[in-house]
Amino acid sequence: MLLLNRVMTVRAGAAGSHRGKGWEKITTAAVAAVAARQSPDGAPMPLVALLWGKEAESVRPLLGDTPVVSSAHPSPLSASRGFFGSRPFSQVNRLLREQGAGDVTWELPPVP
Repeated sequence: MLLLNRVMTVRAGAAGSHRGKGWEKITTAAVAAVAARQSPDGAPMPLVALLWGKEAESVRPLLGDTPVVSSAHPSPLSASRGFFGSRPFSQVNRLLREQGAGDVTWELPPVP
């Protein structure tokens, strides 16, 4: 699992303030590398992309035939515009099973 923001930093209280500062080149390269990876025998490996928000949607062309689950970003500013009720985690697990992979365990372990 790779969790990746399209732009990795932001000035406190200023959403999107570091857009266009170079992060997009780095995250584009990371997404392209993940989408192109193969098993040692050359076969594609199970992959599902979970894209939250417009920034994430911008990498969809890099994913080729990779199954995609997308919705509004879960931030307090936009979660009510489509994230709530979208069931992204169960959708990802279903798509992984369809590719012969196991489910992701989405819960965090308890803190000791």
